[in-house]
Amino acid sequence: MAEPSNRICVGAIAGAFGVRGEVRLKSFCAVAEDIATYGELTSEDGKRRFAVKLTRPVNGGLGARLSGIETKEQADALKGATLWADRAALPSLPDDEFYHADLIGLEVMDTGGATLGRVRAIYDHGAGDILEVYGSSGILLIPFTKAAVPTVDLAAGRIVADPPVSDE
Repeated sequence: MAEPSNRICVGAIAGAFGVRGEVRLKSFCAVAEDIATYGELTSEDGKRRFAVKLTRPVNGGLGARLSGIETKEQADALKGATLWADRAALPSLPDDEFYHADLIGLEVMDTGGATLGRVRAIYDHGAGDILEVYGSSGILLIPFTKAAVPTVDLAAGRIVADPPVSDE
């Protein structure tokens, strides 16, 4: 299993907001405003660093100023960029909570020990997270609940799942 990343994606830039370099920020944090409390954030490639100062809530996210971004054109150029925090700056999680980045790539087995595949993505559509598991039989979507996923063993690099059975 790969070692967990030293960085976690905590947000993305949705585009410019206004004409003075402010950006519309989409936070992936449980408390959206926490994105500004993790110190400098980096671009995905790690080449750019930004201090984040929140300015106001805006439709679909947060208004923010990023260090070094002073014009609408500079803000527009960052549209779609993700923002990453050092793992050490993030709060530790309770035993039954996980950073999505730590689950991606884990092997998923059923309760009988048969391999179902690997976690390829995690979706949150508002009613709870869903694991997308890709395996030899295709894509399997599993609700990320205690009933459907009784065991997550990060040290062993695996998840034990008891996915709901389809009536088809």
